[in-house]
Amino acid sequence: MARDAEQTRRRLLEAATAEFSGYGIAGARVDRIAAAAGCNKAMIYSYFGSKEQLFDAVFDERTKAFFAAVPFDAGELAGYTGRAFDYYEDHPETLRLSTWYRLERPADEHLRAITEANDVRLGEIGRAQQAGEVPGHYSPVQLVVLVQALSAAWHTTNPELGPRLPADRAERRRTLVEAVQGLLARK
Repeated sequence: MARDAEQTRRRLLEAATAEFSGYGIAGARVDRIAAAAGCNKAMIYSYFGSKEQLFDAVFDERTKAFFAAVPFDAGELAGYTGRAFDYYEDHPETLRLSTWYRLERPADEHLRAITEANDVRLGEIGRAQQAGEVPGHYSPVQLVVLVQALSAAWHTTNPELGPRLPADRAERRRTLVEAVQGLLARK
């Protein structure tokens, strides 16, 4: 039976997504990834080169999926925050992978897709501020950091607060959107 290279690559990426989101780069095991994908370890190295390059491929894929599903709109930062929250609710592995990326990738190894996306976001906010569409009391960098942090806030809070957190998704989302609206309304 002929091997379908794209299907094999897809199975490896799916298995690696689960493994890396659960264990990070250091804790992930290529044996488990290969077994979950129904492949041998040699296929991982053949397709991706190394465990770190496999992580980069997974993270790059999840990052691009996020950017495609949650378009950035500088003129509607509160809505963007709500859409990002929704994406994290539906795809929690993406946020876990982002956390591992920040913890385990040195500062000089940033993925180009993230750098480019951040440059676009900062530019759009700066232009919206110059046009008077977005208040200027926070810099573009400050706004990006605040919006990113708020969109992930419910997912990154201490587990001890878990029983006290609102169970209703709509309420959690509304809280984040209103918080960004408040940040933008501040004089």
